[in-house]
Amino acid sequence: MADLRDRYATALFELLMENGALDVFLKQAAFLRDTLQDAECQRVINHPHISVAEKCEFFNNAFAEAIHNDLYGFLHLAIVKKHEKFLVPILTAFIDMADRYYRRTTANVTSAIELNEGQISALKELLSKKLNKHVEISLKVDPSVIGGLYIHVDGYFIVDQTMKKRLHDMKVNIKRSTANDSQA
Repeated sequence: MADLRDRYATALFELLMENGALDVFLKQAAFLRDTLQDAECQRVINHPHISVAEKCEFFNNAFAEAIHNDLYGFLHLAIVKKHEKFLVPILTAFIDMADRYYRRTTANVTSAIELNEGQISALKELLSKKLNKHVEISLKVDPSVIGGLYIHVDGYFIVDQTMKKRLHDMKVNIKRSTANDSQA
């Protein structure tokens, strides 16, 4: 699946780069991906008894006026080739490619309390400088971290300065110390 996803995403990316309208397509691809994740769309996409023609008609009615012809052509091709179940992963991979091209990323920040606009802005600026990318912040509040925050970017933990982690580390160190003392 990853190979198919990457081939389609790369072809779509190259097509849109040639047309010089990557920004417009990027917004439309995000709209399309988010819409295709809807339960009704998923029902149509994955239903084994809905014909290709019926799916094409459904998507034509839903998207023909909302997205550019090239993006709609990609959607239509995926349906005709019976690869419609891969549309969301393909669009996600395409959006990731475009974000890498534009040096953009999203930092998933989890904190014990809601951060104010000043804190978010300072964090965004700091991460942008550190990562040499434009960083958007996706904030999640999780009281179970007790205090502090952790930051997850592009599949990596950048920072984990939570009280929960510190307490866990302290517990591990105490157990290790106790085990070493009992062996001596």
